Parts: sequence; C-alpha cells; structure tokens
Amino acid sequence: MKRTPALQPLSREHHTALTLAKACERAVQSSDEELVGKTCQRVLQAFSDELEPHFQIEEQSLLPLLRSAGNTPLEQRTLEDHQQLRVLLNGLQRNDIKALDSFGRLLTLHVRFEERELFPALELLLP
Repeated sequence: MKRTPALQPLSREHHTALTLAKACERAVQSSDEELVGKTCQRVLQAFSDELEPHFQIEEQSLLPLLRSAGNTPLEQRTLEDHQQLRVLLNGLQRNDIKALDSFGRLLTLHVRFEERELFPALELLLP
C-alpha cells in the first residue's frame, strides 16, 4: 500500500516490529528458557532503540491531528496500546514467557491496527 510521504518511515518501521513480534512467537513456542531470555533482551533493546522513539513521534506529532479532527477513539486506542506494551516491559526484564507472549501478540495487533485504521485516517488529515 502506498503511504503518504510523511508516514512512509513509520510504516517501514512496522515491518521491523512485525519481525520482532514473530521472534517473540517463535521463542514462546519453543519453551526454551535460553531463547526466551535472549528474545526478552532483544525486545527490551528494540523497544529502547526503535519502538519508544516510534511511539513518541506518533504521540507528539500525529495523535494531536486526530484529536483536533475529533477522532478520539483512534487516538485512545493508540495510546492504550502503547501503554500496555510499556507495562509488559517489566515482565520482559524478568524473562517472563507470558509477558513475551503478550508483548508479541499485542505488537502484531497494534501494527495491524495502525496500518489498517490509524494511518488511513491520518492520511486524510495530512497535506
């Protein structure tokens, strides 16, 4: 799907996020403690380096556009997803397989939501 230039970098980052979510799924399915631990650490690093900056751009630059247009349900869903993913970091720091599973599943759902609902709504608001 062709994105408006303003959203293209964020949309490309979604591919990386889906790859990370797939790694979470594989680690959980393996039940291998070492792989779970390594994947938890990988997710924590990716969150710090990539996901949190991505969230900050959305929260500071894009969501205000939705709010000003009166589209608060999409804004609220985005903020709730971001907050849930942040909360799961506590479990990842303990190499908790349930937190890893939840993180991977939520990240996949969140990316799909942004690509299918959030970004199309934003494209109507962006020049």
